[in-house]
Amino acid sequence: MKFALLIYGDEKAWENASEAEQAKMYAGHEAFGKWLAETGWARGGEELHSSQQAKTVRTNESESVVADGPFAETKEQLGGIYLIECDTLDQAVEAAKRIPATTVEVRPIVGENDH
Repeated sequence: MKFALLIYGDEKAWENASEAEQAKMYAGHEAFGKWLAETGWARGGEELHSSQQAKTVRTNESESVVADGPFAETKEQLGGIYLIECDTLDQAVEAAKRIPATTVEVRPIVGENDH
């Protein structure tokens, strides 16, 4: 099964983190990436730019409206994703626990056989 591991965090805390704190976080993600590669589960992943650089597109039957920033104001913003493929949701949750982040959403990806 394929899963998206969605990483949420406080962008302001990240912006205010020291270089040493940021380096420690990046080292944790590098270690996680190596572990994913060793398990054979890695399918991709990326860090995202700040939500301040995002655009939200809302479309109804007649028009699309583009707004700056994320759809909702929240304390945590989506900051990155990993795409993995493993056998079970439990394995995906165990992988998510290894990510150096406070909040990780584990979301199954719809496959060909799901329709």
